[in-house]
Parts: sequence; structure tokens; C-alpha cells
Amino acid sequence: MNAMTPGAMTGAPMDSATPDLGAFGAISVRLSVEVGAVRMSLREVLALQVGSVHALDRRVDQPVDVLINDRLIARGEIVSIGDRFGVKLTEIVAGGLA
Repeated sequence: MNAMTPGAMTGAPMDSATPDLGAFGAISVRLSVEVGAVRMSLREVLALQVGSVHALDRRVDQPVDVLINDRLIARGEIVSIGDRFGVKLTEIVAGGLA
């Protein structure tokens, strides 16, 4: 991802394999990136304080998950785009975009 505007995605140009979605192509979806997660008890959640640090279930050298509407579609690595975070896709998950 090398776009300079939030939400814009650039990279490989669309080719003839990209389906013509017609009016459906304008439907908005939420793309999110998940760095990791941690399971906590309700007691631990209620004890959270500013400055608390919690290890996630993923190592720093592992790829992040890229999701569309909570569905895993790809994996990638976090990059810097100016003063913003970005994600460089390294893998498209089989069936993720189907």
C-alpha cells in the first residue's frame, strides 16, 4: 500500500481478471488490520489501567491479518506511509476474496 490518502488503496493495477461489479463496485466495506489478540477474564478486564501492557498472541515477526467486514482475506506487514500506518499485503488467503 503506497497511497497517501486514508482509505485509498493503490498497488497493482486492475486487470482483466478483476470482475466488472457494475453498481456493486461502489458498496462500502470496512477493511481492518489485526495485529494480535489476548484472552482475558472479566476480572482482568476490569483491572485494566492506563499504562498496562499485555502480550498479544503473535510475535513481532509474524504477519498481521487483513480483514474485510471481519472476514480474513489477506496477511501482510505493517509499513509507514508518511505519518500514518499502512499495510503491505504479502499473501491473499485462499477463498478470502471469493
